[in-house]
Amino acid sequence: MGNENIAPGIEKKPLSMIVNGKKVGPLEVPVGMPMIDFLHHYLNLTGTHFGCGQGVCHACTVVEVRPDGSLVDTRTCIANAHAFDGKTIITIEGQAKTDADGNITELTPIQRAFIEKFAFQCGYCTPGFVAGATAFIDGLKRKPIRRAELEGAIEEALNEHICRCTGYVRYYEAVRDVALATPGCVIG
Repeated sequence: MGNENIAPGIEKKPLSMIVNGKKVGPLEVPVGMPMIDFLHHYLNLTGTHFGCGQGVCHACTVVEVRPDGSLVDTRTCIANAHAFDGKTIITIEGQAKTDADGNITELTPIQRAFIEKFAFQCGYCTPGFVAGATAFIDGLKRKPIRRAELEGAIEEALNEHICRCTGYVRYYEAVRDVALATPGCVIG
């Protein structure tokens, strides 16, 4: 059974975007389908997790690449898939570098720091934290902050991400380490 039969009788319209560096579409997708469902059911990208379904927990967050190249974290459980038409996103599956066979060859600095700090416990919220932290570090590269402001900036950037296992301290420590180790993110 192809994807065209997932929702017979429901209004569909074409959807195209770039996901993890690959052009997707145009695919006929039901109008009103949440982006997280599109990722799961059409692209088999299940690393982005469904949490609250109300946009509160941020487990469903992916990285959106804006036209100017800047990165923002975007929730997928409350966003209609068609709101991403023509956009570029990076899911957790697209963060690390892989070889031609799909084997991971290099983790991102955020992923390495999360592992080194054992920032996650159950790991359910981790994809959302990776997306949020990735967008945060990108923002610091574009607009560095003073060292004295770093802790508050991390808390502000990741404050809405919920970790039911309460791994916040280790997540924040990992992000701080990456910010301090990345040239141009922190001044003074």
